[in-house]
This record gives sequence, C-alpha cells and structure tokens, in this order.
Amino acid sequence: MKIKNLANHNGITLIELLVGLVISSMLVGGMYRLFISQSRAYNVQDQVVETQQGTRAAMELLLRDLRMTGYDDHRTPAVTISQPVLPEDHAITVRYEYNSAQYEAHYWIDGSLRLMRQETHGAVSRTEQILDNVEVLDFVYGIDGNEDGRMDDRNSNGTLDDWVPAGSVGSQKVVAVRVTLTARPSQINQDLRNVSPRTLISSVTLRNLSLR
Repeated sequence: MKIKNLANHNGITLIELLVGLVISSMLVGGMYRLFISQSRAYNVQDQVVETQQGTRAAMELLLRDLRMTGYDDHRTPAVTISQPVLPEDHAITVRYEYNSAQYEAHYWIDGSLRLMRQETHGAVSRTEQILDNVEVLDFVYGIDGNEDGRMDDRNSNGTLDDWVPAGSVGSQKVVAVRVTLTARPSQINQDLRNVSPRTLISSVTLRNLSLR
C-alpha cells in the first residue's frame, strides 16, 4: 500500500514572502517609533530634572549668603560691616565678616539670562556663573521699623506677609528677604519648548541683623 506524501516541497510563494516582509517592516517600524518616542521623553525628563537640581542648588547658595548677612565673628572689632544689605528688586548685595575679613556677595542676572555671583574678599573679586536660562530673580524685603527685632506686621493680620519692594525700604532695617527664582530648560531642544519653567520661592530671616 502506498502512503501519500503530504509534505509540500514547493516552499513559500513570492506573495507569502512579500506579506511576511510587510508585516516584519511594520513591526520594526513600530518598535523604532516607540524607541524614538521613549528616547525623546527621556531626554526631556533629563533636562527638566537637571534644571530643577540646578535651580535648587543656586537657591541654596543664595540663601547661605543671606543667612550670613551681617555676621561678625568678633575676632577683630575694628572691622565694620557697613550696609549689610543693599536691596534691589532683581539683584542683591550682602556683606558679612568671616575669619577677620569682610566679605561681599552680589547676585544678579546678566544679559544672557545667567544668574551670576560675585564674591569680593578684601581687594580680590571672583565672579562665577551659577545658573543658565534664568527668567526671574525677584527680591522683596521684610523690614523692622519699630526696632523690636522682628519683621513688622504692617497690616496687623497676624501673619508676616508684609513684604515690600526695594524702593520702599529706604533707611528702614531689613530683617528678612523673600527670593523668587525661575529657570527653564535650554530651548535648543524643540521638545522642551512647551515645558513650563521651574520656580522656587524661599524666605529667610536675617538673624544676625534681627538680634542687633
């Protein structure tokens, strides 16, 4: 008895091969688009995180100098700290004494939207770039007009929220500063054009001035 050979020895047809190639191309194209999308999302997130970390580091450095405002280590009583705070709306200069020498720290935004810090120690000045793509650097001030060592509650609402701009400080004593710092990722990457800027707002009491 003969056994019928059911095996197909003709192989695959050209149509089957083309169909297989089309399906494979669609799968490869889908995976490639997914890879590109994930890669772009990762790059955007990486830039956003870098901006957040940079903004936070810049704010911490600024607050550190603000906390030192008016500090006097009393090692050399002859050192006089004149005008511990030079208030401006979009810049600030603070002075303090450390290791028997006077220091001055000045913060501002230059024409390239970079946050700059200039430290002057004696006759030596050093300027450094702190942060790129800064959109906002604002300062408002808490004043102690009645010399009780605390920020005035000017509107008598029981909350210390009576911040004034630099132009309203005059000769009154500054005992607190509120800083607003806003930066955004670099706009070179088109994917970052719609990313909202990152803003930090911090308030600090100038304790070395409040205690005097």
